[in-house]
Amino acid sequence: MRQRTSGALIALAGLCLAGLVYAGTGPGPSSRIDLKSARAGLGGLSAVEVSADGTGLAMMSDRGTFVRGTLRREGGRITAVALGPDIPLTVGRGAHPDDIDDTEGLAIAADGTVFVSYEGRPRIVRFSRPDRPGEALTLPPQFAALQQNSGLEALAIGPDGSLYTLPERSGNVTRPFPLWKRDPNGRWSIVAQIPRHGGYLPVGSDIGPDGKFYLLERNFTFLGFKSRVRRFDLSAPGDGEVVLETDRLTHGNLEGLAVWRDASGAIRLVMVSDDNFNAALRSELVEYILAPDGPSR
Repeated sequence: MRQRTSGALIALAGLCLAGLVYAGTGPGPSSRIDLKSARAGLGGLSAVEVSADGTGLAMMSDRGTFVRGTLRREGGRITAVALGPDIPLTVGRGAHPDDIDDTEGLAIAADGTVFVSYEGRPRIVRFSRPDRPGEALTLPPQFAALQQNSGLEALAIGPDGSLYTLPERSGNVTRPFPLWKRDPNGRWSIVAQIPRHGGYLPVGSDIGPDGKFYLLERNFTFLGFKSRVRRFDLSAPGDGEVVLETDRLTHGNLEGLAVWRDASGAIRLVMVSDDNFNAALRSELVEYILAPDGPSR
């Protein structure tokens, strides 16, 4: 999340420390890990990816740092996170220096190729490996008209290598969010119009193992963050199905989303919160298990 809300976040942090805000009443996660205890200086996490078996982890900060790790589990619950070294993402010739630190969306292809979306000046960059310079993809000209600092916050990849992205803002509270798709041949098209409801804005996305598009949305008020996940069948997207909605202060600023299926067949949602590098705010990894009919448990 960019600095436009930093003042409000500082005020919110003060309220949290003073005990003047109420806790959320939504369903609790099956797992919750404090990431600040996992690595000194770790923060600003804006994206997460999880392997198909739920043990491999990749995260990215909004300052252009990539890190891989392992999720340790007992009885299906995450009990610890082991992290590798930080890898600073670099972009090849022609990059703007100020584009390096507004990384928001992360998608990893089956062959390990890493794709990163940028919020400030909208871009998507492809990295053959995160420790090698990336190459910017050609984008539709419409992306140049996106609102300042409200660019490509969310990014997802399908099993065929198609990329999906949408802007954080649509330009009007009644205007839907266009969901763009880049097919394996590099052709772009709008494949859905995501209805905008209730003050929520897109911050993360993933294509689940069920082939559906999952969208993490954030609603920020002075009293804290609310989060929501909607699930869409892209063959008939409509309003989507709300599979998770949390009350204020249930979590911090959840921004990244990864979806996987466990051995029992249940869909799990892994999310990471962005503390904006503020010691008073939470940096955590949480996981929810979806019941077969949708609601979380």
